[in-house]
Amino acid sequence: MLRIFFIGGIFMEQAKIDRINELAKKQKEGTLSEEEKDEQAALRREYIDEWRKGAEETLENTYFVDENGKETKLKKKN
Repeated sequence: MLRIFFIGGIFMEQAKIDRINELAKKQKEGTLSEEEKDEQAALRREYIDEWRKGAEETLENTYFVDENGKETKLKKKN
């Protein structure tokens, strides 16, 4: 069964989260191979991209409310 979790604005399969943690443990132990380093980099990139996507979606739906109750949509910087 494919399990997908929402973690702090990030949707990621549980198997990938488990693998990220496994590779981090191996890195701390100093037993990470070159192939695993590449895999770790790819998983980290995917995690960061998903985090960024979630943050952008949150900010796109953010409004400021002034003292009069007027809502102003947060403007995106260029």
